[in-house]
Amino acid sequence: MKLELSGVTKSFGANRVLDDISLDLPDVHAFVLIGPSGGGKSTLLRALAGLERPDAGRIAIDGSEVPRDEAGPLRQYRSHVGTVFQAYNLFPHLSALENIVLPLEKVHRLPRAEAESRALETLRRFQLEPHAHKKPAQLSGGQKQRVAIARAVAIKPRLLLFYEPTSALDPEMTAEVLEMIDELKAEGRDLLLVTHEMAFARHAADLVAYLDNGKILECAPPEEIFTAPRSESCRRFLAKILRY
Repeated sequence: MKLELSGVTKSFGANRVLDDISLDLPDVHAFVLIGPSGGGKSTLLRALAGLERPDAGRIAIDGSEVPRDEAGPLRQYRSHVGTVFQAYNLFPHLSALENIVLPLEKVHRLPRAEAESRALETLRRFQLEPHAHKKPAQLSGGQKQRVAIARAVAIKPRLLLFYEPTSALDPEMTAEVLEMIDELKAEGRDLLLVTHEMAFARHAADLVAYLDNGKILECAPPEEIFTAPRSESCRRFLAKILRY
């Protein structure tokens, strides 16, 4: 994946959360964003997903600019990005299977039979088929997050985005979800992640970017970021996070 950010800026009222960010990554497959709360990670991820429009600047993926028009082009772009948030965002009244079928049928216009077949195939692939007809309330946190990831994968996206996918999970469930993401990386999928799991970031990332106060202060391979951070802000952040 080629990722280009040029002068990306976003404010909410008087608070500038993305401050003239520019970055040119010619070939990256697993890009991880780290940094303190309020540093701009979630807003940048939402902008990359087409869910938040920057006030200024340009975002391009593989040479194609992320559309800014709320009409057709932006909706089309969003439909080819798989996004997984920390809160699962599953429809509580639908089964795991129906949660995956719904976007395939309503957004991607697959015939019902084809949508069901692809949804079942995806659940089977991630060892979730026994839970196909359970509603979210009947699933563990790890199972719900894995269904959310399966839903994102089923649309055959050009890009998968994860925002703190394990923040609400216990260690065992966290391991299940991270293994699933690791499998996707091994397949060669293009991934963008925001995570507080530093060990996983170090293991999974091709590149890690450190954001603070709306700016990317460092962007480097994980070993460089974690062993020899250049900025004082990143050194303080990692010293605090990795203390225990």
